[in-house]
Amino acid sequence: MINLIAHLADWVWLVPALPLFALIVIGSRVLLGRATGDAAEPLTASLASLAALGGFLLLLGIDGMALWHGSVPGHRVSGIWFASGHWQGTISFLLDGLSLSVSTLTALIGWLVIRFSAHYIHREAGFHRFFIVLCLFLAGIQLVLLAGNGLLAFVGWEMCGVASFLLIGYTWQRPVATGNALFAFVTNRGGDAGFLLALGFAAAWLGSFEWPAITAAKQISVADMRLIALGFMLAALAKSAQLPFTPWITRALEGPTPSSAIFYGAIMVHAGVYLLLRLEPLLVQVPDVMIGLVVVGTLTAAYAWLCGLVQTDVKSALIFATVFQVALMFVEIGLGWTTLATAHLCLHAAWRTWQFLLAPSWLALTRGRPAPPPAWLRRNQLLYTAAQQHFWLDKLGHALLVQPTESFAHDLRRLEEHFLDHAIGEPGRGQPIDPKSPLIRADGLPGRVLAASANALQQIENRLLLRGRGGMAEQLLRRIGSYLQTLENLLEQPRYLMMAVMATFVVIL
Repeated sequence: MINLIAHLADWVWLVPALPLFALIVIGSRVLLGRATGDAAEPLTASLASLAALGGFLLLLGIDGMALWHGSVPGHRVSGIWFASGHWQGTISFLLDGLSLSVSTLTALIGWLVIRFSAHYIHREAGFHRFFIVLCLFLAGIQLVLLAGNGLLAFVGWEMCGVASFLLIGYTWQRPVATGNALFAFVTNRGGDAGFLLALGFAAAWLGSFEWPAITAAKQISVADMRLIALGFMLAALAKSAQLPFTPWITRALEGPTPSSAIFYGAIMVHAGVYLLLRLEPLLVQVPDVMIGLVVVGTLTAAYAWLCGLVQTDVKSALIFATVFQVALMFVEIGLGWTTLATAHLCLHAAWRTWQFLLAPSWLALTRGRPAPPPAWLRRNQLLYTAAQQHFWLDKLGHALLVQPTESFAHDLRRLEEHFLDHAIGEPGRGQPIDPKSPLIRADGLPGRVLAASANALQQIENRLLLRGRGGMAEQLLRRIGSYLQTLENLLEQPRYLMMAVMATFVVIL
């Protein structure tokens, strides 16, 4: 038992694996039709809750061992994902003070939100779907926090993005929900491009995706370091809703309240901050990038503060307060105050989770109207209007990102309807290729070619076998068969059989 406790860090892969296992079990029950009705809800919620609790307890054990020994486990490689030449994609984990503290808090918040959601989402049409996506998110965010290399972290990064898209569009029957999900998804793809670009630069110039190799990049020039840092900075700005990517996070509130709490109040909105904290040794080598973080953080804080002053609903006010606090964390990182930024992240995540989960009861608790905007803002009509319109960044993002994406999708749809469907066909819309054979239908170019080939083969068969009483091929086969029958009759006679036996002995001797 003591030996098992001493090697708890080797089992850290279970932290993201347990939610994935719960996801598979819940999904299998849904596919097999065993997750129907109110009676199936407790098991679904219990599976997700146990997975989150198991990860939390495992992390607590690793934290306890680290405190007991006075040192953290550090960088651990569990296996090789793929290898090509001198490149390796490893399944590795980096267990240091930063990752253990944030991941433990995340596991605790995830478990509490799941327990809250079991009652909040009760009898919703998408109850099981909600917990499937929530498990996907918990697995993804733990990969981001615990991964020992950028490649594995990017896998978790994308898992969180997919989960966010699915939960924003939770009520997929409503066009507003699906539209907001598309807006958030498209906006975040810009940040993902920066992440991939930075990983590509790291692979080309450093030959490794591991965080220790990237943060200790001494053998490359400052210009190369700057490009890698800028790629990761772009990813962080998008994921943490900093300017110019801020508008997507207000649309993300379309999802259920528990998902708003864990995604945009507590956990995922801080993923960009965590990424920059992880890259702190690299950032200090490029001071101009850190100055950029201070500038962007300051502008975002001013933007969020002004927009928050004119909000009239609690969730919108909370989300702008969240963006404001996250912007301050960017400023702290840019100034080199990473310890303060880490403490700020953990305290803000815990506080904001409680506020978002309490949001549905806020009106009953306050029994009053929200405070009006300050008088100086009301007197400045231009600034007041700009704050109400979110400085028109929402419309700008829709025009620059969402509309081109929708137009491209419509163009692809028209191409499919007017060309591809006619070329390769659509099931159930075939036309007879021969009026004499109405049952033989063909659809699209492949179907017509196949039907024409079948028709040609049928005609050949008719000419050779089915024409008249036998056809040429049948007559030839009958004649060959008669010759073979005559030969068989001769071989069955005794004298010819003895001659065959004697011939065999002659050949042998």
